[in-house]
Amino acid sequence: MSMYQAINESAKQFSFLPKIANEENFKKASKYIIVGMGGSHLAGDLLKMIKPELDIIIHRNYGLPIMPIENLKERLIILSSYSGNTEEVLDAYEEAGKLGLNRAVISIGGKLLERARKDNIPYIQMPDFNIQPRMALTLNLKSLLKFVGEEAMLKEMEKLSKTFEPKKFETEGKSLAEKLRGYVPVIYTSEENYALAYIWKIKFNETGKIPAFYNVLPELNHNEMTGFDVKDATRELSDEFYFIFLMDRDDHPKIVERMQITRKLYEDRNLKTCAIEISGENIFHKIFSTLAIADYATYFTADIYGLESEQVPMVEEFKKLIEN
Repeated sequence: MSMYQAINESAKQFSFLPKIANEENFKKASKYIIVGMGGSHLAGDLLKMIKPELDIIIHRNYGLPIMPIENLKERLIILSSYSGNTEEVLDAYEEAGKLGLNRAVISIGGKLLERARKDNIPYIQMPDFNIQPRMALTLNLKSLLKFVGEEAMLKEMEKLSKTFEPKKFETEGKSLAEKLRGYVPVIYTSEENYALAYIWKIKFNETGKIPAFYNVLPELNHNEMTGFDVKDATRELSDEFYFIFLMDRDDHPKIVERMQITRKLYEDRNLKTCAIEISGENIFHKIFSTLAIADYATYFTADIYGLESEQVPMVEEFKKLIEN
């Protein structure tokens, strides 16, 4: 499936009803470790944003987080790999097995699903829509919600299959891509919306095929912004960037104020900025409407530079080199 088609048809993912295989072996928990790399951990970041009260550790590495074994045994280890062949996740699966930890798996197939079946480990098999992992956020998030027992949220997400229309955001995304022509995007938002800014950055990297960076307020007001206090000697450096402010009226009033002031300070220094409002009928509509803008913006960014938006050849090149 082409990237453009995947974006246009993304609402179909909301119809996915995750089911736990080997459910008789599933042990519920109140604490979690989500192991995943690349697009396979982004849904975990969204889950932390949606349910900040949940005790979740996101692990993006080989093995498992360094903590006492008694603490590891308190947690459900959710191993997420879209392809099922992610080296780091397979390593964590084996490590968790050796320690006798509570495991669950999310994948479309591959070695990870094979091992889960062989070991009678609970798993959710996502449908294979022939899309890139970064485009499977809805499938992944729904799978996570199933494992953490959020049935009401699953039903809320399912409603979007009939009401969410990605195409409504195409014009805004394409317009943003045109503004960014020749610039490196930097995405700013609140700490609470960190996951959105990070996913925007990843989409510019993987889909748009350009450098991109992100940061959050209020922290950046204490350090990063001083790097853009433009002087004659640094003007050429600063002029390479375009700052995208993801604004959320539900943020703390002081954060809203900080974002407005930060943007003004940048514009006073003749830096390029724009604001994208995070809005929607509910938390899921807010998340996926904002990400739809990012999807279109990054797709058209690649198109502007004459680049292919779907595949990630440098990642594949790296995998071949590391396997040798």
